[in-house]
Amino acid sequence: MKKLTLILIVASLSTLLFSNLSMATETGSALKNDDMRVEPFADAKITGTFTRGESLEILNKKGAWLQVKSKSKTGWVRLLSIKRGTSTTSNQGAGILVAASGRAGTGQVVSTTGIRGLSAEELKAAKFNEAEVKTMGNYTESAQQGKQFANAGGLKTIAFSNLKAASGDAK
Repeated sequence: MKKLTLILIVASLSTLLFSNLSMATETGSALKNDDMRVEPFADAKITGTFTRGESLEILNKKGAWLQVKSKSKTGWVRLLSIKRGTSTTSNQGAGILVAASGRAGTGQVVSTTGIRGLSAEELKAAKFNEAEVKTMGNYTESAQQGKQFANAGGLKTIAFSNLKAASGDAK
């Protein structure tokens, strides 16, 4: 009887543990088409691909890499290829702006490139502020709002051919 009780307790605890782990996973969406890799290295073998806007489950983070699970594959991808949180149809390019700020994800990385008007001391003292990054997300505009702004300013669309990807670049 004690053995049966112990087995039931262990089974119950393991069920609770694994259900909490699955609830703790984070979701994200792909900012661009990219490859998933076996390991978090640029030269690691490719295990699969995903497309822009695809919903992904974020399983793990290691440096500048996220381990993600798509509908059919699991692999590692660069952190800047994923927008954390749920996808919105209004402006999926907004995540690129956040990524370009050097404040992407929750890695609390603060980087600067080509910043004018700030001293070296101010740059060194910079701290990650996730609340401000989220606030910036509220300033995103939809494609339709962007077109309205362009029309109001008399801006015109200029068509140009895209650059060809270098060999080895992501699709």
